[in-house]
Amino acid sequence: MSMFRDYMCVICGFVYSEEEGLPDEGFPPGTKWEDIPLNWVCPECGAGKEDFEMVEI
Repeated sequence: MSMFRDYMCVICGFVYSEEEGLPDEGFPPGTKWEDIPLNWVCPECGAGKEDFEMVEI
């Protein structure tokens, strides 16, 4: 079982995967959600981090 989690934007459905990270935004694979800055926004719709919820995929 993976220790990584996925977080989905409730506005547009974009999924941030801890396992994959977002290398284009400076978050290498394995970057935990709590290590993403609070001022980060969804790359798809610009929603804030508070608009994401953990999802089971």
